[in-house]
Amino acid sequence: MSENVVHLHKNTDPVPVTTLTVVPEPAPAKPVPLWVRSGRAVRTAVTHEHTVTAARAVARHTLYVAGGARIAAKRTWDGRTAARYERMLRAAEAAGNYEVAAEWEERGQRYRQARHQRRMDLLTSPIDAAKSALVGTGMGIGSLVALGVVLAIANKDVADVVTPLMAVIEFIRLMVTIVQVVWGPLLTVGPLLVLLSLWAVGRSQQAAPQWALPANVRNGEGEPITPSIVVKALRDLGVPALRNAIKEMGDAGASMLGPIRIAGCGVEVDVTLPSGVSTIEVQNRRRKLAENLTRHEHEVFITIPQAARTVRLWVADSGALDEPIGPSPLVTDETMTANYKTGKAPWGQDLRGDAAALSVYQRHLLITGLSNQGKTAALRALALWLALDRTVEFRIADLKGAGDWAMFDGLATMLIQGPTDDHVIQATEMVEGLVTEMERRLQAPTGTLFPPLVGIVDEAQVAFMCPVKDTDKNPYGGSKAISRYFMAVRKVHNQGRAVNVTLWEGTQDPTDQNLPKLVREGAHTRASLVLGTESQAKMALGDKAVEGGAAPHLLRQGLDKGTLVVASDGIAIPAGQASITIRTHYIDDPEAVAIADRAKALRDGVTTLTVIDRGEERDPLADIATVLGDKPRLKTQDVLKRLATLNEDAYGGWSFLDLKRVLEDAGAEPYKSDGRMVVSRDRVARALANRDTDGSASADG
Repeated sequence: MSENVVHLHKNTDPVPVTTLTVVPEPAPAKPVPLWVRSGRAVRTAVTHEHTVTAARAVARHTLYVAGGARIAAKRTWDGRTAARYERMLRAAEAAGNYEVAAEWEERGQRYRQARHQRRMDLLTSPIDAAKSALVGTGMGIGSLVALGVVLAIANKDVADVVTPLMAVIEFIRLMVTIVQVVWGPLLTVGPLLVLLSLWAVGRSQQAAPQWALPANVRNGEGEPITPSIVVKALRDLGVPALRNAIKEMGDAGASMLGPIRIAGCGVEVDVTLPSGVSTIEVQNRRRKLAENLTRHEHEVFITIPQAARTVRLWVADSGALDEPIGPSPLVTDETMTANYKTGKAPWGQDLRGDAAALSVYQRHLLITGLSNQGKTAALRALALWLALDRTVEFRIADLKGAGDWAMFDGLATMLIQGPTDDHVIQATEMVEGLVTEMERRLQAPTGTLFPPLVGIVDEAQVAFMCPVKDTDKNPYGGSKAISRYFMAVRKVHNQGRAVNVTLWEGTQDPTDQNLPKLVREGAHTRASLVLGTESQAKMALGDKAVEGGAAPHLLRQGLDKGTLVVASDGIAIPAGQASITIRTHYIDDPEAVAIADRAKALRDGVTTLTVIDRGEERDPLADIATVLGDKPRLKTQDVLKRLATLNEDAYGGWSFLDLKRVLEDAGAEPYKSDGRMVVSRDRVARALANRDTDGSASADG
């Protein structure tokens, strides 16, 4: 039930009053004075893009005439004086070529003697000219009169005696009339023709200030590399001795240059530096030289050829290095095979655009660079090619564990994948297994042939930096004589190649701690992607290569992925150079899997060993079955070797007697085949099956 509320008191609250705010109208804007509007209009018109372009064009073509006049005057002066010989003489002296200087001095002296003789001839030439004129006039008149006499006799008319003479006089009068008619227009048109010819000379030589030239020329877009451009770039490099020498040479500064040759997607030219200018002074100014050539720094490469005091410049076409190269022949040619001894891996293209192929025969390999720049892809591309040789055995440790090498499961006899300390221990034991195999081969009879064995450790810096120690307190990582990984690598480097045991390592961001000096110098092929500093470049490639022009530290991080600077005798390097720059083919994961499948099809079948956890209890018979894989039988020494690779601690000290004891106890004793003791896969499998059956029966009972 609702209740009504009755108010007994009158509401005395005042009624709210709504206040209206009146907004005053804005005052009318003051008119802009006419002179202000006119000034703005003039400024807009003057600074407009079309106005600037038109003014630049007028200035450019006007200055072409002035520049052409200067060039024509210089050419005339050179033709009438010995200035050319003096310039060439100074250029040869500045370049230190005194034999050429003596030759130019002799030419100049001959020119002066000939000029002196011409001037002496001028003293007698007026008299000789007068005599020649008199004799010529007399002979001419006599000839005309004689011709007139002949005509008069023929025509029997005496008046014909002067007919030839009058004809000549009439011709002369006609010529004078023609000259009188043409002379006026010629005086008007002649200067215009002269200006036009001077403009053409100036335009062909771009004889105008830089600000007046067209936009594409100012920006260097599409500008070809010419001798004058190279000389100007060197002159403005900031080397006083070089600048002064070029000034003394004048136009002959081009004498420093060899022929400009087309080289792939750019041009190449050798520059012989003047005396007093060292090659390092030019190398240290690579960026400025590139900008003077209207190129980016990465588009100019400076190397040192065999000739003394000479630098070789390779200048790319604008933007050419930013274009990708084609796919790898491994992808496009499904019939391709490999040959470890005589073949070369198709790795990419050099800067000339030529195919770059690398021989890996008995060569230890090191690839380094900053993270995520294509190191694993470059290393894997070589392994994929070599996998097409069925005789090659791979043992791989990927200490990143991201699956980059997963396609080698079924190709490699051992595959370790993971970044932990346990994986480093396994990788160390894998490399120590290479040492054991190497020592076995070294003790074999002379002349014994061994199949190639290639160990690959990707992200090797993880192994060098591992702090774990074994039971004898020996560290796995580090660079001391007690460091297991370091010493194993050193042993393989020292003697492995003689028996076809080689080691490939990939590492990133090298330092003395994660890539010791003795290890990096033990590699026969050293390659580097982009690095941060010159000191790192020297670690990666060696001092000689960097001092010879190798510059991985000048590559662009992120933009030059897959671009390698390589120092190796396994690849064709231009004579006199210590390195070569390669743009490698990129093979993505699906393509790599397809290539690996082709390699597997060439083989009988490879059982890839993945190292079992070190802490678990070992089952020798099961491990023997594991290492046998798909092989119907294996020699006992191969079984021992594979067991040691599987677990060095458990089986590294095993002898034939240990193996025989385990097999005889299981009823799968080894036997002779072709005079060699072998282990049968079927016997081991039967023994395992019987053991499992007996165990099950015992459990049921």
